Amino acid sequence: MSVFDDLVGQPDAVAELTAAVAAADGDPSVPAAAMTHAWLFTGPPGSGRSVAARAFAAALECPDRGCGHCAHCRTTVAGTHADVRSVVPEGLSISVKEMRAVVQLAARRPATGRWQIVVIEDADRLTEGASNALLKAVEEPPAHTVFLLCAPSTHPDDVSVTIRSRCRGVALRTPAPAAIAEVLVRRDGIDPEAADWAAAVAGGHVGRARRLATDPAARDERTRILSVPAAVRALSDVFAESTELLGTAKQAAAGVAERRDAAELEALRTALGAGGTGKGAATAARGSTGAIRELERRQKLRSTRTERDVLDRALVDLSGFYRDVLTQGLGARVPLNNPDLDDDVRTTAERIGPAGALSRLEAVLACREALELNVKPQIAVEALMAQLLAGSAVPDGR
Repeated sequence: MSVFDDLVGQPDAVAELTAAVAAADGDPSVPAAAMTHAWLFTGPPGSGRSVAARAFAAALECPDRGCGHCAHCRTTVAGTHADVRSVVPEGLSISVKEMRAVVQLAARRPATGRWQIVVIEDADRLTEGASNALLKAVEEPPAHTVFLLCAPSTHPDDVSVTIRSRCRGVALRTPAPAAIAEVLVRRDGIDPEAADWAAAVAGGHVGRARRLATDPAARDERTRILSVPAAVRALSDVFAESTELLGTAKQAAAGVAERRDAAELEALRTALGAGGTGKGAATAARGSTGAIRELERRQKLRSTRTERDVLDRALVDLSGFYRDVLTQGLGARVPLNNPDLDDDVRTTAERIGPAGALSRLEAVLACREALELNVKPQIAVEALMAQLLAGSAVPDGR
């Protein structure tokens, strides 16, 4: 058993990280240069960037180089290790205030393990100020501190050139469906047939495959999204489909809020002395207003991000469908992203042809870009539906 067992279809990355752990452990058979203080994990969504970073962190802390069952391995993977700090933005970005606090804590000596490790799961969400705060720490790192950054790519829009130049890159690839199906069966106990189907339609995203295989609501959501191309036939459908898609995103955000917000607020109030009696209770209650407002602000940002993530997942499904239509129209002999929708793909290809598929695919990608630029979701989604109806994307005016 190893902490790297759940890193699906990444043998080259596992070999590099294993060598780095051995070098950090003083193994004379491995060059000392195999280990460094800053790493950048890149790869497409679902390739396992954060899984790789956490597994690497666990192996560095583990006296047996990642056995998978000791306290260091278990707490690191679970996110509760005292010397491994994770930065996961609940909003749309990572603020300079948050990054400064993490960097300050990372400068301390390890409490229980051998390293202070900082895992930044969405380094592409760092603001300019946060990037600058991190850069100072990466340039002059404490002796026992390791920074593990995760981002979609090494493009300057994702990670600044200055930070990237100080990190060693680990490029992950999209895992094969067979590798995903194998881990679903082995680790999650999923029926082989269901695992094969989920792996085939998940687009190489391990987490998505697991959710599709285990959650009926996820399967229903996918079915509903992939029915949009056939449903948009008139102008009235543009607004009806937009409203339903936006409503689905809001419902998902509301579900997250229902599960977490009330419990977080109650826990904070209790920590601040709510319900207490005695001489200082009234003063403590008055002083808690600012902390409660800050929590509510962060919860609102988390809700916004959840909505955007649901919309983005829907757009990824749509882009995969139109990619299938395009390949079918061109007669390309490549596997489909949605092999279970072969008849729908063929029918749509006959109806709109390769040019129509390409223009619609461009429209979907343009909508994703608009959402990344913080265009109001209602405007972006309604524009997309109108373009799907018209069959051509709005020309780029930049």
